[in-house]
Amino acid sequence: MNSEFALIDWLLIAAYFFFLIWISWKKGWKAETEEDFLLSGRKVTLPAFVATLVSTWYGGILGIGEWSYQFGISQWLILGAPFYIFSALFAIFLAGKIRMNKALTIPEAIANQYSKRAGRISALPIFILVSPAPYILMLGLLFQYLSGGEAPFLFYASLVALFSVLYITIGGFGAVIRTDILQVILMFSGFIILLIYAVIEFGGFGTLIGSLTDGHMDITGGHNWQYILVWFFIALWTFVDPSFHQRAAAAESPAVARKGIFYSIGFWMVFDFLTCFAGLYAFAILGSGLEQPILAYPILADQILPAGIKGLFFLSLLATIMSTLDSYLFISGQTLGRDYLSKYFPEVKPNLLTRISILISAIIGILLIIIYPSVIDLWYIIGSIFIPGLLVPVLGIYLNLFRLPARFVLYSIIGCTFISLTWLILGTWYPDYDGSYTFYGIEPFYPGLFAAIALWGAGKLKLRSEGSGNSD
Repeated sequence: MNSEFALIDWLLIAAYFFFLIWISWKKGWKAETEEDFLLSGRKVTLPAFVATLVSTWYGGILGIGEWSYQFGISQWLILGAPFYIFSALFAIFLAGKIRMNKALTIPEAIANQYSKRAGRISALPIFILVSPAPYILMLGLLFQYLSGGEAPFLFYASLVALFSVLYITIGGFGAVIRTDILQVILMFSGFIILLIYAVIEFGGFGTLIGSLTDGHMDITGGHNWQYILVWFFIALWTFVDPSFHQRAAAAESPAVARKGIFYSIGFWMVFDFLTCFAGLYAFAILGSGLEQPILAYPILADQILPAGIKGLFFLSLLATIMSTLDSYLFISGQTLGRDYLSKYFPEVKPNLLTRISILISAIIGILLIIIYPSVIDLWYIIGSIFIPGLLVPVLGIYLNLFRLPARFVLYSIIGCTFISLTWLILGTWYPDYDGSYTFYGIEPFYPGLFAAIALWGAGKLKLRSEGSGNSD
């Protein structure tokens, strides 16, 4: 199924892209100190903090539409509540400490706390953890749909990824924040408009609920509690996600970092309401036979929105995805360039290495979507492999309870990552009957996490035996 876009809709899309370039060129290449380029001088105000965090942490909008179309209100329990909880815990225990820490990045903080070698090695899994691949894939699918499928999605994905590289390398983190302010406005307004037209087309919420299946109104979505628990573990991603750390470090004060996260949780709750009911209306209006549920929002908009308004809604989809793509491209570039390659190319300025590495990140992201052309698979694989090994070392930077001896940090980053990767490979070679990546019915995330817990226990015993064990 292809979109029917009018000229006015395409003009709106073109204006959006031109505006992104203009807002990046507005300050050009002026922010050349590392703190300015990477953290906007640590002067991000509360409104800007909320705008950039809200938009960045919600990039998987097409996946959200696929979920709500198929499983209804369980979106709040499975894709919402775990992230609300861990975001709140991040605000309470970590945000203020991250703002007071002098380190500009997670690898630098690991190097300062443990060892330079640990910091340098941690840069590689963090580089992949924030791969922009899922968001490049979604943009490719969206533009393929808009253009009527005239070219492979990979062509469109590559164009959009390289466009993002262009304006991010110009303005640094400041450009990311300025564009995020625009994008958070677009994402909310677009879904409010879509819901208004859906109500006019189909009827109010009472009519909608009466037309849904029991599964759509089941808070579990028909999933068992073991599956739901897995999503709470996946939400641990919040603690090691560099975009959270970067924004907390860039806030103008620890109070702004803490308050900003709580305000962001409130905005996510509101946006979850909008996206959930948009998915339910998609099911009610379009029926249960969509071949590509991941395109539930675009197809619904294409059917019920008039020309011009339709373009505005597609801008909201673009803004939601691109806000995360921009942030992840930038963070992955600074992680590879500044935190890893700078040791091997000391004569090159760190900001230049970051800019070059942003391009490398985009290219690797394009290669990843060739190998794994599925957003869900990319999230699953990247998270399952790299979160277990990073979790304890990152928490240990700021919380004494999780602090480890330096060599145990290396064991965790390398060993736990290897265990999860091995389990994933075994699950790929010998898949269970349901086609998942589990091996002997166990998700690859769990062996790595259990190994991390065992290393944490052994590390605490080692510290205690040396007379330096502490607790919060």
